[in-house]
Amino acid sequence: MSGLFQVPWTGYEHELWQAVRRTLSYTAVSFAGAVLLGLTVALLRLSRAWPARAVAAVYTEVFKNVPLLAIIFLTYFGLASAGIRLDVFTAGCLSLIVFYAAYLSEIFRSAISGVHAGQTEAGEALGLGRAGIFGRVILPQAVRQALPGTNTMLVDLLKSTSLLVTVSAAELMSEGRLITSETFRALEVYLVISAVYFALCYPLSQLLLLLERKVRAGVPLSPWRRRRVRAARALLAADAPDGISGTGGTGGTGGVENIGDINDIARKEATA
Repeated sequence: MSGLFQVPWTGYEHELWQAVRRTLSYTAVSFAGAVLLGLTVALLRLSRAWPARAVAAVYTEVFKNVPLLAIIFLTYFGLASAGIRLDVFTAGCLSLIVFYAAYLSEIFRSAISGVHAGQTEAGEALGLGRAGIFGRVILPQAVRQALPGTNTMLVDLLKSTSLLVTVSAAELMSEGRLITSETFRALEVYLVISAVYFALCYPLSQLLLLLERKVRAGVPLSPWRRRRVRAARALLAADAPDGISGTGGTGGTGGVENIGDINDIARKEATA
């Protein structure tokens, strides 16, 4: 093992940092595009018009059953042979977007369908239009259900950027291949590259897991929701100062029995 690490990594430090930045750029742009396209396809799958449902279903089934590597080759080499030339970054992001949008659309469709129909009826009773019901009632609840699967797709997309080595996308795996060709130390180089991927993916997955737990617990994430929680707690505490007790008394004017009730009501207010 003493002769394993012989690559002069200090000489490749700048190139590796650039490769990491490009990998993260591919991930960020592709994931944002995949979320938007996936949500659009999911809404088409839930549309009342059968042509829209049919188009969305065909898209989903095609890209779910075609390997990502084949999509990358079709986007970069195939379109070029047809006279449509895309640069490496555009071709790479486009390949990742259309591939992962198919999976995200199924996650989003399942999450939206999982919201009880009574929520829509409640929104209609409040006088909300279709856009208002979806944006203020359905979507916030669907996000909570879609978050675990979406987080998994994000980490998987980050790892899948390594397939762009086939088109010399100058991301992390491409840089590893260049270093290998210069040093002929394949085992050492790819061990280090794998460690870098782990250093990127593991903290990301843990942060997403923490976010998922906070959302599931009803913790307000945005500043204005946190202000609403504080305001609701202050209002409830002022409304029932004598009814807050650990014994479940009901001496307050607001009928709130304990601190737990205030927290529950404040959480519902924040997520309303």
